[in-house]
Amino acid sequence: MINRLLLHAIKRRKFQFYISIFIVFNPFIACTNINQTPVIDGLQEEVEVIRDENGINHIYAKNEHDLFFSQGYLAAKDRLFQFEVWRRQATGTLSEILGERELERDKGVRLFKFRGEKSVELNHYHPRGEIIVDAFVDGINTYIKEVIDNPELLPIEFRLLDILPDYWTWEVVISRHQGLLENVKDELTYSRVISLIGTEKANEIYNFHPHTPNLDIASSIPKELLFKDILAPYNAFRKGVTFLPEDIYEDNRNESPSFLAELSEVETEIEETLEFEKFSIGSNNWVVSGKLTESGFPIMANDPHRLHAVPSLRYWVHLHAPGWDVVGGGEPEIPGISIGHNQYGTWGLTIFETDNEDMRIYDTHPENPFQYFHKGKWLDMKVINDTIKVKNLPDQTATYYYTVHGPVTFIDSTLHKAVAVQCAWLEPGGAPYLASLRMDQSKTWEEFKEACTYNHIPAENMVWADREGNIGWQATGIAPIRNGFSGLVPTLGDGSMEWDGYLPIDQRPNDLNPEVGFIATSNENVTPPDYKKTNALGYEWADAFRGDRVREVLSKGKDFTLEQMGALQNDNLALPATKLVPYLLEISFASGNTNSAQALLKDWDYILDKNSVAAGIYVMWERKIRSEIKNIMVPKEALPWVGSIQLTKILSWMEDPAKVFNNNPIQEREKFLKHCFELALTELEKKLGPDQSKWHYGQVDYKHALIRHPLSLALSEEWRNKLDLGPVPRGGYSFTPSANAYGDNNTAGASFRIIVDTKDWESTLGINTPGQSGNPESPFYKNLFSKWANDEYFIVSYKYDNIKRNLAERTVLKPK
Repeated sequence: MINRLLLHAIKRRKFQFYISIFIVFNPFIACTNINQTPVIDGLQEEVEVIRDENGINHIYAKNEHDLFFSQGYLAAKDRLFQFEVWRRQATGTLSEILGERELERDKGVRLFKFRGEKSVELNHYHPRGEIIVDAFVDGINTYIKEVIDNPELLPIEFRLLDILPDYWTWEVVISRHQGLLENVKDELTYSRVISLIGTEKANEIYNFHPHTPNLDIASSIPKELLFKDILAPYNAFRKGVTFLPEDIYEDNRNESPSFLAELSEVETEIEETLEFEKFSIGSNNWVVSGKLTESGFPIMANDPHRLHAVPSLRYWVHLHAPGWDVVGGGEPEIPGISIGHNQYGTWGLTIFETDNEDMRIYDTHPENPFQYFHKGKWLDMKVINDTIKVKNLPDQTATYYYTVHGPVTFIDSTLHKAVAVQCAWLEPGGAPYLASLRMDQSKTWEEFKEACTYNHIPAENMVWADREGNIGWQATGIAPIRNGFSGLVPTLGDGSMEWDGYLPIDQRPNDLNPEVGFIATSNENVTPPDYKKTNALGYEWADAFRGDRVREVLSKGKDFTLEQMGALQNDNLALPATKLVPYLLEISFASGNTNSAQALLKDWDYILDKNSVAAGIYVMWERKIRSEIKNIMVPKEALPWVGSIQLTKILSWMEDPAKVFNNNPIQEREKFLKHCFELALTELEKKLGPDQSKWHYGQVDYKHALIRHPLSLALSEEWRNKLDLGPVPRGGYSFTPSANAYGDNNTAGASFRIIVDTKDWESTLGINTPGQSGNPESPFYKNLFSKWANDEYFIVSYKYDNIKRNLAERTVLKPK
């Protein structure tokens, strides 16, 4: 438990002084102690750490244990508050610090906890996985002990919340709480919609492909059940953490009466992002053959897209020891590197949409709701009892139930039904990104492809390029084989709709050295049309606009340079606009203001540049089209359950308006688009004023980037101004390669980017935002934000001598 006496002693002696110093001085203070030699308990030999001017730690260890011990130690030092929030999410212990409001989350986390054997789990990811993870955790805990012994080292968040960090175990590293999951939530939504409007209409409004799924819901599943909160523990397990003013040390909390309205606005912003970005929070990656590059060697580019945060989700590091020499980025709480290069090749990832969850619905015994019917027998649910510590309350008891398929989320004693979630990610090997440890040591395409077969979660498009001239692609991920049902709606748990195992990963789609000279993926369906294992493929994919734009550029050029690949990562050309704008230019308007706005689109280049007025007009028009078409195509009773309709589907309706409009479809399409355009101009005038010359896209009141610290809303405005980043104007949106969320705020997209020319590792380009450190006192807290906001990169040195030339700090960690 937290040593509150210690914390209060800290406050009495130092807190107010600390606050005043922090407020007076800018956190971008220069490093004054370039050479440091701390003594670290747990190391076997000396470790040299060179921190470059961008904040990247280059770790030089003499053995594998010390390498991963140091990675954990240094990452925790940079990201201690991020680590503590992660640990509490992973262990279901947020109630200890935030009270009863987090109790249901903690129960959900523990219900979905991985309960397998340590050695089997960890050695899946690497032959020495258990040793590596234990060393990594020991490094984390060594730094945590330092902080507890020296509380003046506590980052400000701990002081503001009146908490201390606690120690890690291997189970924190392999927690599934941060995985890209949640298909089961879609199943429930789809089933509700289908129960209201039928399968034919559902297939009409959803963009399921490349095959038509079976959406039939078993007649024994009551409609009434589907509209109950049957996934509550799962939803609690997956939700983000929100801090409230009451959690904050009283002198620094947000006392504004508008807090609740502000919180609601931000929560709505995130919900809209997750709705509109359901298939777009993914990534871009591509590899280009040396035949098409200026250097004559392959190039790899990757920009993973996730929700933006302070600190960044990803963390650059360079790991160097016997058998290891790899630089790149990963999630800081996980050992190894998931995206980067070694001395042989380079690799990157995007999501390969895969359904690895199913909702199971059972008949329960009329006299015993904890017995369920499976394969002709009544079986007892497995029971686990638990105790949860809750702030300001006595310890709370919890009971978790499990069927042969997985955790039980709902028991209905009236309907005699139970609901469970079957999760492929609860199999050994389901920890996100940890199998990257094998990839980090790959020397050839064959070794890399083999390493990919251990990557279960998330399912990914892994691309590879090497100095031998090879480019390759392997789709990864644990993929249940479903025969006779799609998995898109709830399935029976009686044994009649079982998974037929998992498809071996090396049988998932892959390619090597295609004649076209490049491979590109952006979360769209890139499965070859003749692929046979369709019963292990999903039906939900991102719109192809980003990938199509990347392929368009790569197919028309040659002698590509790193700078051109950077321009493509930041490309703002909106392919949907090339389809929609020509319809608009054929429409006649009576209003002068409307005509002038239309005229701005006539010579527009379809680029969503932040300084473009035409871009600002177009995006608002597209938004109105998406909202208005939903009211036309979705029956009223289903509207609350249908999220954003994919733009690909909408464009198909505009191309063939008879699918939407019955009488005179062309004329009705024109009327519809005209109405949406007028709505857009009204909205822009309300938003930005009547002067159309001020309607440029990128600005504080329109497209911008504001990245909030996790405590932001709970803090006073003075603190918020110091911890948050932005707002700054942005361009692009979800469907441009520079994907950065559909709404006004750039809440999602690429915080991390990397571009590698395999000819010269010293030319590697990278970025991260807002900085490497999560500690607001660090000079590396937000030093990269302006560079990122202007679509710029830094050079990622690889050779020791070049790294030393860009040195900001040098530390020699000495064993005790």
